[in-house]
Amino acid sequence: NVLVAGSDTSASVIIWAMTILIKNPKAMKKVQEEIRNLMGNKDIVNEDDIQNMPYFKAVIKETLRLFPPVPLLIPRESMKISTLEGYEFQPRTIVYVNSWAIARDPEIWENPEEFMPERFLNSDIDFKGQDYEFIPFGAGRRGCPAMALGVASVELALSNLLYAFDWELPYGLKKEDIDINGRPGITVNKKNDLCLIPKKYF
Repeated sequence: NVLVAGSDTSASVIIWAMTILIKNPKAMKKVQEEIRNLMGNKDIVNEDDIQNMPYFKAVIKETLRLFPPVPLLIPRESMKISTLEGYEFQPRTIVYVNSWAIARDPEIWENPEEFMPERFLNSDIDFKGQDYEFIPFGAGRRGCPAMALGVASVELALSNLLYAFDWELPYGLKKEDIDINGRPGITVNKKNDLCLIPKKYF
């Protein structure tokens, strides 16, 4: 369970990030410039380097906002009679939290359907479970126990992919042709495979 939960979700986030970046060339260029300007001639991006990449971190947050790997989180069961917004829940009621809908709520987010990493620059909103408008890992004592590991895995893999390669679409394909449809499941992966051509940067 730990292996599947940790690998499938991280892979999903990386694929969605590459998908949304290839559809937004300006954001792709900006994040690659940030990484490459910081790295200089180093061979590989490590965890310490990532702490100095605010735009890159904002890209990951925005990806998690638009494409949370587990949109309905893990179901919970109520322990006692509870009332929420005038609705009464009996004990042992199964409760789902739709983090996908919360993160796209127009009453909370400006232009919620748009990919705008800048919204997280100079913002205190984080995904650690304290800001309830953004809970891709859940919140409270029952939040994802491997959040730190999952985020570190995504950051290391994605930053090195963006650092080491320039990415292009296959011949004849335009960015408008890339879909953002998900495949049903506990973890929502991209429905159709993302095919990109890497060109070595250094």
